[in-house]
Amino acid sequence: MSDPSDPSDSDINSQRIIMQLHNYSPNPGAKRRVKRLGCGESSGHGKTACKGNKGQKARSGSGTRVGFEGGQMPLHRRLPKRGFNNFDFRDVVGTVNVGDLDGRFEAGAVINEESLRKSGLLNGRCDKVKLLADGEVEKAFTIELDKVSAAARAKIEKAGGTIKA
Repeated sequence: MSDPSDPSDSDINSQRIIMQLHNYSPNPGAKRRVKRLGCGESSGHGKTACKGNKGQKARSGSGTRVGFEGGQMPLHRRLPKRGFNNFDFRDVVGTVNVGDLDGRFEAGAVINEESLRKSGLLNGRCDKVKLLADGEVEKAFTIELDKVSAAARAKIEKAGGTIKA
């Protein structure tokens, strides 16, 4: 039986390789040769360059748009449209976690959408702002946001803060 502390042992522990740039190589099959088109008949990709003879798909910049069915009425226009989609009228809700507030605001600060934007916690377009409960808060804040989760409300009030809806 071999001694595990023996460096000449051929188990996996003695076969460690240090990760260095010259040890890396692509996975097998990850690098493929480029298909070189139009390089003469003997290449196998000559004359029509694997595009067949004439037609729309043989031309440069060819192809049809997604969903095109050769002039036939496409499926997305054949199907009946029913119901209502609220996508254009939805409220975009920006979210902020209570754990982010301690590092950005002083104790007793009033936290509203404007102050969140100035501190960099809120970016882009949003119709409403919601405070979520991820993280911990030690300072007392006055929260003036559209929505506050129940867990976030408990954490803010436990730290001595107030929430104005």
